[in-house]
Amino acid sequence: MWRFLAGVGSALALVAAGLFLFRGDAATETLPPPPAPPAIGQTADTEMPEPPAATARTREQKRFDRYDKDRDGRITRDEYLASRRKAYAKLDTNGDGRLSFEEWAVKTTTKFAAADKGRDGALDAAEFVTTAVKRKPARRADCPPASPPADES
Repeated sequence: MWRFLAGVGSALALVAAGLFLFRGDAATETLPPPPAPPAIGQTADTEMPEPPAATARTREQKRFDRYDKDRDGRITRDEYLASRRKAYAKLDTNGDGRLSFEEWAVKTTTKFAAADKGRDGALDAAEFVTTAVKRKPARRADCPPASPPADES
């Protein structure tokens, strides 16, 4: 019985400590006033600050984000295998859930035949280069330059 009472007392003490520590000081914080805009017809003494640049994400971070479908910062086994299931379904042409050798080899033999320009049954170095996976070029959106403010004269 005394263990039960000690547990209840400990729980109440933790709740009281939590209420004391997290009493909401952030709500009473005041923000500084915004800077006053320059008067009409006058220019500011300082240049306009540069807008913050977007963070550069690495290829691996982008790849991680593509796999992390629920955006919880972790990749589950199902999320990891989802792309493989889609690829498997594309190869399983008869839809029986089993992949025969012919179904599996179709893509590879088609790729080989397309690369074998000499039709000699072998790929030389120049032909082999054409079998590399084509990557999409990184899309870069260049913003137009900022136009200077129009003078009101």
